[in-house]
Amino acid sequence: MEFAITFKGDIDPKRTVALCKMAEQAGFKYAWFFDSHVLWRECYVTMAMCMEHTDHLRFGPCVTNPGVREWSVAASLFATLALQSGGRFDMGLGRGDSSRRVLGKKPLNVETMVEFADTVKRLVRGESVHYDEDAAPVQLPWANGYEMPVWIAAYGPKALKAAGEAGDGLIIQLADPWLVKWFTDQAVSAGRAAGRDMSSYRVMSAAPVWVGDMQKAREQTRWFPAMVGNHVADIVERYGKGGASDIPQRLTDYIEGRKGYDYRHHADKDADHLDFITEDIIDSFGVLGPVEEHVRKLKEIEAAGATQFNIYLMCGEEERMVEEYGTHVLPAFQ
Repeated sequence: MEFAITFKGDIDPKRTVALCKMAEQAGFKYAWFFDSHVLWRECYVTMAMCMEHTDHLRFGPCVTNPGVREWSVAASLFATLALQSGGRFDMGLGRGDSSRRVLGKKPLNVETMVEFADTVKRLVRGESVHYDEDAAPVQLPWANGYEMPVWIAAYGPKALKAAGEAGDGLIIQLADPWLVKWFTDQAVSAGRAAGRDMSSYRVMSAAPVWVGDMQKAREQTRWFPAMVGNHVADIVERYGKGGASDIPQRLTDYIEGRKGYDYRHHADKDADHLDFITEDIIDSFGVLGPVEEHVRKLKEIEAAGATQFNIYLMCGEEERMVEEYGTHVLPAFQ
């Protein structure tokens, strides 16, 4: 299993560069960035800075969506970053949560997400693509044939099916081994049913970590299940009515006390919408406690199908977390 870090865009850019250099030296393979341009600084500017100061670390949004940039603009941006970094760019993709809802808009549908993935991949490759009936076909004449990997974030059955059929990888925002397997199995089964070779399919488990005292760990990571609750609430609303749901009870029980979510405090550990989160859920969704517990749980996540563990590096003491993982955790997976 490989390891990654993710930034949400509120850390000083020079410190972000230093953390990426530190992570690369420690053996991490990816640095991902939240793409929510209103809540936080535009991620691709900082990403380009970090690319210039690293040699092997791969980069990408975790996640972008089809509704915040015109599609040829997105493709040009991604192809440029791939070219400048020597092919170190992946695209993480979702339907649009915080970057859309903070504007008062809803996430886009799965079909649009899949169409966007295909269109942007082809444009980045250098193909001519006609994706807008009201416009001419588009081609980037300077594109160099880069084959951009696309990871699709999914929770619900329809999105998981799309991730298996159209993605190179799956993004799961939690670290519960049982749920990682439940999500992974659906995406992989869908890909196989569509005739795809899934032997190289990749699965990311993304979650915050805290090495140390459990009480402190829970305080620093309580925000995460609340953020995940937005997606769970959507799929429960769509698929969980009437007692005929395929959504597991362990995924739905924890959002019963959810009363609202303030997107102005998205992924904020000090937000005031966290009261419904129990300690059991915090422990289940994150990776917390002494180093030995991190290694044990991550081995379970790997056995459940994850090929990458992605640390949401936004809980405080970020340098220490990277150092702890580089020294004590990554060696257990080499």
